[in-house]
Amino acid sequence: MRTAAVDAVGRLADTCTEWTAIGVAEAGGAAVEVAAESCGTFRGFGVDIRVGLSEDASGDPDPGMPLAALVAGWLRGRAAPATSVRVRVLAADTPADECARLGARLRAQFDASPTPQGLLVVADGANTLTDKAPGAFDERSVDLQAALDRALADGDAAALAALDPELCAAVGLSGRAAWQVLSAVFGGEAGSGQPRKTESLYTGAPYGVGYHVGMWLP
Repeated sequence: MRTAAVDAVGRLADTCTEWTAIGVAEAGGAAVEVAAESCGTFRGFGVDIRVGLSEDASGDPDPGMPLAALVAGWLRGRAAPATSVRVRVLAADTPADECARLGARLRAQFDASPTPQGLLVVADGANTLTDKAPGAFDERSVDLQAALDRALADGDAAALAALDPELCAAVGLSGRAAWQVLSAVFGGEAGSGQPRKTESLYTGAPYGVGYHVGMWLP
């Protein structure tokens, strides 16, 4: 999975060097924006690895940088050091209509930009896929994760828009809000901007958590 993710961001950097990353945090929290000049560290996760969101990132690393921003910064540093990433972290329980509005605004910003823009989604699938998963096993998660995997593999924005927030929360599919932002960037329920090409690089459930690495090309 790690190799696939590094490969994907390396290829993204071949076409654009300005990225927006979308991630999620715990339910009930406020949305957080992390500027491209920021840096952080994985110290809070047991390894003091410093990451930056751009070549200009400097100063003391933020020990409270959201995990999605840390992952985006680590991937940038490994595969695309010349890029810059600004990060938007949403609460896991962000309503679907708010995700749709954010995605539509992002698409308008991307379309208006004079330079190519990349979107990096850092989000988990269900965490209840096996007995030893972080959320234990929930039989409902199997079909839901399969539907998410199909939607991501097929570039099905409408299927992502249709994800049920309550069911996703019940089975620990914490990335639902981020996936629905992605959906809106590509047309959402209307399906007006489906990817012209999709590519799946990894699909699996290590430790009982669903993960997908892929690319949608507009």
